[in-house]
Amino acid sequence: MEKEEIRSPDLDYVRDMVRTRSAIVLEPEKAYLVESRLSPLAKKEGLASIAELVEKLRSTPYGALHSKVIEAMTTNETSFFRDLVPFEVLREQILPEIIARKGTSKRLNMWCGASSSGQEPYSVMFTIFEHFPELKDWVIQYFATDISEEMLTKCREGKYSQLEVNRGLPASMLTKYFVKKGMGWQVQEDIRSRIDFKPMNLAGTWLTFPPMDLVFIRNVMIYFDMDTKKQILGNVRKILDPDGYLFLGGSETTLNLDNEYERVAVSGTSCYRVKKG
Repeated sequence: MEKEEIRSPDLDYVRDMVRTRSAIVLEPEKAYLVESRLSPLAKKEGLASIAELVEKLRSTPYGALHSKVIEAMTTNETSFFRDLVPFEVLREQILPEIIARKGTSKRLNMWCGASSSGQEPYSVMFTIFEHFPELKDWVIQYFATDISEEMLTKCREGKYSQLEVNRGLPASMLTKYFVKKGMGWQVQEDIRSRIDFKPMNLAGTWLTFPPMDLVFIRNVMIYFDMDTKKQILGNVRKILDPDGYLFLGGSETTLNLDNEYERVAVSGTSCYRVKKG
């Protein structure tokens, strides 16, 4: 299929559908992104053009094809140990503090709220296995959620190409926590089995979670509008343990969104806690 420009009414339809179903805001200038994501999907579905794809969306009730469009427009750019500093803070300050505080109960609850293709939740588990062997005997509930079923399938399989493992993953961890699978690599089953991957739309109905010690919602709120950001932060407060920590992306903040959080400055980055009292 030759490259085509999406018509303005079709772009508006896709933008409205994506916003309604996922709360992701696609600005009008992102037409190129819509074209690059939907053109291959149209071809895969046996349709002649994006225009024909949108016409089919318009003429049928919400179903599998609509879900495929939502998944295609969901940004899944990620890497192992993305931004690095938050993982250093986790290793050097946050996890030691939690271990000292919860040494009696030996329970740790964590949630990654936008798991994408799995590199972030696995990076957290690698950090635990590598630096905190005592946590292997703890009761750890680790949830990882994403809106995309396709991404969740990849997460559960834990299979990555050579290019993917080359992005951010230390060579020592590759040989220690992966097994070779054909041309790629797979996370060892012992680690995969410790993460409960579930579907969830951050802008929709939330799952029921236990009180969380650590919540990671990094590099995803930048795609939401103001009201959705406020809603998400309010929901996080309901599940965050009084002494728990929220990690956001480097360009994200609770400032002017939710005054019930306090910023915790640690080693060149920030995390957040719910204000006491």
